[in-house]
Amino acid sequence: MNSRADFANIRRVVIKIGSSLLTKGGQGLDQVAIAEWVRQMVGLRRQGVDVILVSSGSVAEGMCRLGLKVRPTVLHELQAAASVGQMGLVRVFDDNFQQHNLHAAQVLLTHDDLSDRQRYLNARSTLLTLLKFGVIPVINENDAVATEEIRFGDNDTLAALVANLVEAELLVILTDQKGLFTADPSVYPDATLLSEVSVNDERLEKMAGDSRSGLGRGGMFTKVRAARLAARSGAATVVAPGVLNNVIAAVFSGAEVGTHFLPDVEPLIARKRWLAGQLQVKGQLIVDLGAAKALKEQGKSLLAVGVKTVSGEFERGELVSCVDEAGLEVARGLINYGYSDAKLILGKSSAEFEKILGYADDAEIIHRDNLVLI
Repeated sequence: MNSRADFANIRRVVIKIGSSLLTKGGQGLDQVAIAEWVRQMVGLRRQGVDVILVSSGSVAEGMCRLGLKVRPTVLHELQAAASVGQMGLVRVFDDNFQQHNLHAAQVLLTHDDLSDRQRYLNARSTLLTLLKFGVIPVINENDAVATEEIRFGDNDTLAALVANLVEAELLVILTDQKGLFTADPSVYPDATLLSEVSVNDERLEKMAGDSRSGLGRGGMFTKVRAARLAARSGAATVVAPGVLNNVIAAVFSGAEVGTHFLPDVEPLIARKRWLAGQLQVKGQLIVDLGAAKALKEQGKSLLAVGVKTVSGEFERGELVSCVDEAGLEVARGLINYGYSDAKLILGKSSAEFEKILGYADDAEIIHRDNLVLI
C-alpha cells in the first residue's frame, strides 16, 4: 500500500480513539462525539469493511465517576478507576451500535494474550469469528488486572498489535492533534504538518513528543511507534484529528487528513517474511504427494488427511516445517493442533476430528494464511 488512493479498497481496519477525545479532555464520555464516530464506523461496515475498534478512556471515565482530578499513579488505584470506567465505556458503545442494528463485543487483552502463541491464536480466532458474524469488536487493555510486567503501555501499541493480529490493512489513530508536525507546534509556530512519511524515516523520533493531556499514556511518540509496529504486517497508519467532521469517511476517501505513515512492504509479503524467517521451527510434518502439490501449485491450506507422519515437540500456534516424501521442504506454517492431537488426526478428514479428539476446532491443520512456501 503506497498511496491514500488505495484506501478505497481496504477490507479491514483497526480504529483507535484516544482518551482525551472520548472524554472531552477529562470531563466525561462525549456522548455526541461517540455517536458520530459510531455512525461513521457503521457506514464502513455497511460497505463491507471489517471494523475493529480499540478504545481508550476507561481510566479517564473512571476518574470522572470517582471524582478524581489527577490520574492515579498507584497501580491498584488505576485498576479500580479502569474497572469503574469500563462499565460506562462499554455501555455507551453498545447502545450506539444497537441503534444501527449492529452488535458490539467487548474484548479485553493483556500483553500475555499476544505473546503466548496459543492465546494469540485463540484471540485471533475469536476476533475473526466476531467479524464473520458482522460484530464490531471493542478492544481495550485489561487494565483491571494488568500489571506493569504484562501491560502494553498504551493503547496505540495495543491497536498496532491488533492490526498485526487480524492482518488489517489500515490502522487509524484518532487523536486530539492534527497529525505529526516537523516539530512541536506549541513551541515552534513555524512547524508544518507532515501529510505523508515513511515509517523508516529516521527523523520521526525527533519530531514526536509526549502526551500533554495527562489522561492517557500515549503521545505522538507512541503513535510513531505504533505505525512502525503496524507496518510489520504491512498495514499503513493514519494519525488524524478525531474532532474533524466526518474524519473516518475522509480518511477512506483518500483526502489528505492527518499524517499517513507508509509501510515498507505489502501486507502479504510482510506476514510471509515473518513466518519464514523470524520464528523457530518446532516440528516437522511429512506430507503426501497430493498435499505437496496442493500447497505448491494451488495455494491450498494443509489438511490432516494429507499428512503421513509428524515429529517434534510443538504446541498449537507454533511453527512447523512441511516436507514432501522425497525429504524436500515444501512450506512452513503455524499449526492449529499440538503434537499429541496432530498425531491422532494425521491422515484423517476434518469430519472425524470431534470423534477422535473430543472436540472440533479448525478444519485445516495449517491454514493457508498462516503458511509460506519455501
